[in-house]
Amino acid sequence: MAEMKTYAGACHCGQVQYEAQTDLAQVVSCNCSICSKRGLLLTFVPPEQFKPVAGVDSQKLYQFNKKVIDHLFCPTCGVESYGTGKGPDGKQMYAINVRCLDGVDVSTLTPMPFNGRDR
Repeated sequence: MAEMKTYAGACHCGQVQYEAQTDLAQVVSCNCSICSKRGLLLTFVPPEQFKPVAGVDSQKLYQFNKKVIDHLFCPTCGVESYGTGKGPDGKQMYAINVRCLDGVDVSTLTPMPFNGRDR
């Protein structure tokens, strides 16, 4: 089992920075139109495991389909390092782009497929 750890995360240019505490035991590869086009690998954390550090208020918002997920992009480099929404239980969650976490070798992960295309 993976170890719970605090990771530093950021967009490509570093304008948006945050910390997320997760164990990376459950990483999701969603096949919805935006995740598949952007190559997102996601892990989900509740608000108490997410800490904004810099630039989070400057991000641009994009919503599509049912408009229940806030896809947030750095206005400078365009990277979506995380998004927000509600989990199946209705509670606020952060969807962290694992590819934006420092020190993570994504080739060592086993992402779970998620069929977001048909939702």
